[in-house]
Amino acid sequence: MTNTWITRAETPGDATAIREILLTAFPTALEADLVDALRTDPAAWIDGLSVVAADETGRLTGYALLTRCHIGEVPALCLGPCAVRPERQRSGAGSAAVRAALAAATEAGERYVVVLGHPAYYPRFGFTRASTHGIELSIDVPDEALMALALDAGHPLPGGTVRYAAAFGI
Repeated sequence: MTNTWITRAETPGDATAIREILLTAFPTALEADLVDALRTDPAAWIDGLSVVAADETGRLTGYALLTRCHIGEVPALCLGPCAVRPERQRSGAGSAAVRAALAAATEAGERYVVVLGHPAYYPRFGFTRASTHGIELSIDVPDEALMALALDAGHPLPGGTVRYAAAFGI
């Protein structure tokens, strides 16, 4: 199996394969349903920031999504869901999709990203504990699970409470 990934923005024909990745990577349909709902929310969805990683055959294997959120009143991005087909996990497909999504966000002029996720995984992309920047959620989560990243060193992370798109239910 290859560890070379072709990354690109999602195209309209990718929705079914992305849903399949999410359904196989997670125990319930919650994440797949969330992505479907976010696609229909013009305040959350940003074209070009839903990124897939394909293997050498073109089969979509990894996925990373960035959608609009706010830190206080400051526009930011939320990373997630991120997923990889179970048989290809730990192959670099997820990291390739996340890196490509963050690069696309940087190129689009976005400045900040938050993620609620595994504290051992996301620091490899530059994420740090959000609470050290005065960033919090309105719900209780483990402090180390909420992380943030400034995409532009010239613009330090703002403090405040993260407001996600309505589909997240937070």
